[in-house]
Amino acid sequence: MTQQAFNFDALTPDFMWYALESIGIRAESGLLALNSYENRVYQFTDEERKRYVVKFYRPQRWSQEQILEEHSFTFDLMEADVPVAPPIKINGESLHHYQGYMFALFESVGGRQFEVDNFDQLEGVGRFLGRIHKVGSARPFSHRPTIGLDEYLYQPRDLLQNSLFIPTHLENAFFSDLDLLIKELSEQWTEQHTVIRLHGDCHPGNILWRDGPMFVDLDDSRNGPAIQDIWMLLNGEKHDKLAQLDTILEAYEEFYQFNPTELKLIEPLRGLRMVHYMAWLAKRWNDPAFPIAFPWFADAKYWESQVLSFKEQIAALGEPPLSLSPQW
Repeated sequence: MTQQAFNFDALTPDFMWYALESIGIRAESGLLALNSYENRVYQFTDEERKRYVVKFYRPQRWSQEQILEEHSFTFDLMEADVPVAPPIKINGESLHHYQGYMFALFESVGGRQFEVDNFDQLEGVGRFLGRIHKVGSARPFSHRPTIGLDEYLYQPRDLLQNSLFIPTHLENAFFSDLDLLIKELSEQWTEQHTVIRLHGDCHPGNILWRDGPMFVDLDDSRNGPAIQDIWMLLNGEKHDKLAQLDTILEAYEEFYQFNPTELKLIEPLRGLRMVHYMAWLAKRWNDPAFPIAFPWFADAKYWESQVLSFKEQIAALGEPPLSLSPQW
């Protein structure tokens, strides 16, 4: 079974109920699907009215060793009093198996949406990101990948070239500008940075606010530069981003030293994410959830907009990187 052909059709309510029963959990409510596309995630209550979340991992994406490394990182963070949602251990195990699926159980945590323009909240997030990176710097992942050009640029480029998504009339312009972007990114990307364990996908949607930040969904954890967990929190005009960056890093450096040379990686990382995201959607398109959630991906207007985005990102790569205030 190839990854492209895989779907989650086997995950019927009965199947999931029996999977939970296999680890001693009896779901009394219905299984409410939560917003997740890579995996399948459901909230439910058990017979004691306690709320849980169960995550069924997409087969063939992460190995058992890679998932257990994510869990281990989460436990390390919890021991360091970082607010994360760790998987629940049952009989000493955090990862469970049922008829070919791997799954994990979590307590259901709630919270408000993190406000990216709230500087008090940004300060709190910066403080805990420093603590996350202090823990992450203790040792790198052994099984999980490191952010790099092959996974984020070269493999996606090949996948897109062999797909049927790009309209014929746009192919020349699309791949011409994509190759210019890849060339610029390849020249600006450097491996000469400190690699640590990261959250990996630290965008505002993966932070809840409960009298402080709660970091959720470490499914994309991997090795990489610290700035990867910071740049997606910056938004607005340049002066807005500088103010946000100063707020985050002033709190961050209470726990972990930030290397300011990593600021030059912000725009390259943005470009890598742009290309990787398109390929991710193309790779998952045979999963029925994706055409429903991302109908615009099959529209010619989307691909036209991507050609413009390539040009804009190439221009951004030519601009001077963000720089810190003098106290840094």
